[in-house]
Amino acid sequence: MTDIDEAEINKARFLEAFGRFAQGDTAVLFEILREDFVSHTPGAPAGRDAWIEFIKGSPIATAEIEIQHVLAEDQLVVMHYFLTAGEVREAVVDLWRFEEGLIVEHWSVTEMLTPA
Repeated sequence: MTDIDEAEINKARFLEAFGRFAQGDTAVLFEILREDFVSHTPGAPAGRDAWIEFIKGSPIATAEIEIQHVLAEDQLVVMHYFLTAGEVREAVVDLWRFEEGLIVEHWSVTEMLTPA
């Protein structure tokens, strides 16, 4: 398998999982995140299970998401989107690193936008 194939497979897996999550299927996070998953986002808890519980209770779990770009290269999938949760509107870029079809690391950058 070439790096391009791996990148496209990771991108497809990510988009399928993200779509399920957006429909309210939080169990998909246990399927796509490796057990030793690490989020490098400030304020996010350590460990997959704690991070999933954190995400379930965060605004993203019920927010409106407008995907702008999804890029994949080698082990990385990058998604740029707008998140609207109540009066809060943010631009977000998430970086996900895959190994053997599962997400092992995550980074996130957000910027507040004008109120929704």
